[in-house]
Amino acid sequence: MRSVVRSLRQLRRFTQYHAERHSSATRLIRQQNALIMCSSTSRSLSTLHRAGEISRIASPGVELMRTMFSTVAADSVKDTGRGGPMVEYERRIASGELVDGDSFQLNTIQQLQRLYEELIENEEDCQLDRYKSSEKSGRSRWLWSRLITQPSTYAPVKGLYLYGGVGTGKTMLMDLFYEQLYVYQPSNWRKKRIHFHDFMLNVHSHLQMHKGVSDPLDVVAAEISDEAIILCLDEFMVTDVADAMILNRLFRQLFSKGVILVSTSNRAPDKLYEGGLQRDLFLPFIDTLKERCIVHPIGSAVDYRQLGSAEQGFYFVGKHYSTLLKQKLQSLSGDEEPRPQTVEVIMGRKLQVPLGANGCAYFPFQDLCDRPLGAADYFGLFKKFHTLALDGVPKFGSSNRTAAYRFVTLIDVMYENKARLLCTAEAGPIELFENIVTVAEAHKISPRSSRSQKSDDPDLCVDNELGFAKDRTISRLTEINSREYLEDFEARLQQHQQQPQPVQGVDNADVVLA
Repeated sequence: MRSVVRSLRQLRRFTQYHAERHSSATRLIRQQNALIMCSSTSRSLSTLHRAGEISRIASPGVELMRTMFSTVAADSVKDTGRGGPMVEYERRIASGELVDGDSFQLNTIQQLQRLYEELIENEEDCQLDRYKSSEKSGRSRWLWSRLITQPSTYAPVKGLYLYGGVGTGKTMLMDLFYEQLYVYQPSNWRKKRIHFHDFMLNVHSHLQMHKGVSDPLDVVAAEISDEAIILCLDEFMVTDVADAMILNRLFRQLFSKGVILVSTSNRAPDKLYEGGLQRDLFLPFIDTLKERCIVHPIGSAVDYRQLGSAEQGFYFVGKHYSTLLKQKLQSLSGDEEPRPQTVEVIMGRKLQVPLGANGCAYFPFQDLCDRPLGAADYFGLFKKFHTLALDGVPKFGSSNRTAAYRFVTLIDVMYENKARLLCTAEAGPIELFENIVTVAEAHKISPRSSRSQKSDDPDLCVDNELGFAKDRTISRLTEINSREYLEDFEARLQQHQQQPQPVQGVDNADVVLA
């Protein structure tokens, strides 16, 4: 057996040697081709100019085009500097899509540009295309790694952890970076962009699938790294003890397999899972995160979500609007009569929808946020429905803190899926959460409340995690009801309706408009 293993190791070293030679040769050929192409184009322009075939173009124009092709050749030889998030960011400012003059966003986009260029420069070393032709499953690679000792392959490039206040553009900037990866390398690079809630749901689901192996977390990490070396996670927020207990081992395995993390969060790494159960077991993850990622704060205090037209949209304050809510639901459903439906969620779970029709679902608040439901149920809901009518959102405090957590998660998932919200509520978005405060805020109200988490107001809820999350929820509720958001929703809905309809009997997963 030892001789077999020794032979296999020798074979692997031999293969790696030839792979490195091949990648170097490929890079050299690509550079030579770029120079040949530009040289050939330049000669063609000169010939055309001499022949008078481009008489409408002045000589300075030809010289400008030659200069441009020379620049392209130089960039090809350097193999870096090919556009990137900075170029796209400046284009959007010039077109009026983004507001100019935000130094905090500019500093952040420079960090993303740095990462973009380092990825291109270290494409082979990061092994971004390593499994392109591999057909091995995560489990088989796990078995193979047990037969042959696999050294850790940490990426030579550090990831990026962006954190800051709500609505400051973190998600927009990360998505801009992710889109530019597609521009440079549309299909070959292993990359994935996913919401943190969804990511952890997938992790737990795959852990269940690999229950029979001795270390299922190792198998799951292998599967994730096989799919994505560049992993972009939006809204990194740890509130669940089950997530907290596995994050350090999971990400140590991912980083050791070369994964590069790009993440956004409202919390600094040291503030993650603050006050959580058994947080001492979570603390090593923070060290791991800071070791493998550059931590960058976005210090802007501007909430861009609230710069849009703050119209009422479909947000109705008052219980007497319940009838109007159902009428709105009926009008949006068209000719289809709303009826009870069932939505399949992960791992065989099912969610009962009281009323649903034509992509629109109706729920009393209690049915969706006062029951033991979570992100998995909400993702399942918005996989089938693009519009939610939510009736009776209450003001939140200590008496319904768990429901407040679920409502925050619901709005996160809705926003991630770019869905439409119709709701009746007891108060406006800000007033809904006025009794939810952080420890620091509670100390300002009453020094005693920050110690005992009690105050003269019996419904005051002192909760650091929820106190931070409420700002994001208020911001997103404001944007979801803005004219710009609803117009964008209608445009995407019309575009979807113009596409060929799915075959009858097939689950209409394409109804999601994200």
